[in-house]
Amino acid sequence: MRRIISLLLSVFAVSISPALSGAQEPGYVIVAYVTSWSRCVPDARYMTHINYAFGHVNETFNGVRIDNPERLRMIAGLKKQNPGLKVLLSVGGWQSGRFSEMASADSSRRAFAADCLAKVEEFGLDGIDIDWEYPTSDAAGISSSPDDTRNYTLLMKELRRSLGNERLLTLASSAFAGYIDFRAVEPLVDFVNIMTYDIATPPHHHSALRRSPMTGGVSCEESVARHIEAGIPAEKLVLGIPFYGRGGKEPGGFCDYRILAESGEYIQRWDDKAQAPYLADSTGRMVYTYDTPRSIALKCEFARRQGLAGAMYWDYDGDDSEGTLRKAVYMGLFRRNGSSRK
Repeated sequence: MRRIISLLLSVFAVSISPALSGAQEPGYVIVAYVTSWSRCVPDARYMTHINYAFGHVNETFNGVRIDNPERLRMIAGLKKQNPGLKVLLSVGGWQSGRFSEMASADSSRRAFAADCLAKVEEFGLDGIDIDWEYPTSDAAGISSSPDDTRNYTLLMKELRRSLGNERLLTLASSAFAGYIDFRAVEPLVDFVNIMTYDIATPPHHHSALRRSPMTGGVSCEESVARHIEAGIPAEKLVLGIPFYGRGGKEPGGFCDYRILAESGEYIQRWDDKAQAPYLADSTGRMVYTYDTPRSIALKCEFARRQGLAGAMYWDYDGDDSEGTLRKAVYMGLFRRNGSSRK
């Protein structure tokens, strides 16, 4: 009788939407970047991982400085609501420098990696995400060196040694799959978060799924192919999704989805070839390039079909009060009939 009751309870549990029950299905990751400067409290039911943004290489190149550490403690505390949730400290971000200096010497790499472990233990975290934008490049106004790519690999080796195999080590990668020796770092990392956004500005999409005349730079599909060719297997790739748009009066401007969704100033258009939406003015000119639940569903379906590890988004606070986009990501990957890969 106990076995029968247990079986009935198991069947009933599977029939409940995991988003409503707070349970997580195995098989995919959903990584939410949560910023230090936002005030929102993330709903931990709709993600498997949180990357807290940001920590930085400290001024002496031998440790980590964390933005708003008390907020990080609060975010780590969300694991009480969702025991399956993993929380990582993301070190870096655009214009976050001192990586080149830190990674250039054995002593500073060891000290930095040791401090990463100390921070993981102090805050009860599950790992470290490295968001160096980008090795060998000074485009963000940070220092760089031709040796950065080699030193990046050495840094990741040191981090893996320090963190051990039981903790997570991930990285954020440019959509163009450059700057990093991916074949060298692949054995060291759990997965790679591809920043498949900010690729272009109007009149081009900044995160188009596929190629069209309005796709700038690379499409998400092309970006994934580049990473696989560079040495990262599909099952370690996480597709990035923006919770914000690019455009406005200045084509390079930023605007959160929650603001765009409430604006009735522009006309919503759809690029069927790119499988991407945009907002246009009365003349048909693209004003904003952004993502909607429709495009997110298609990106999640693409991730499933390609056998990717899952999806990530920047950033949680860009969503509306109803959680429209985070729910779209969740339901796009975790379905009521299971999450087996196609």
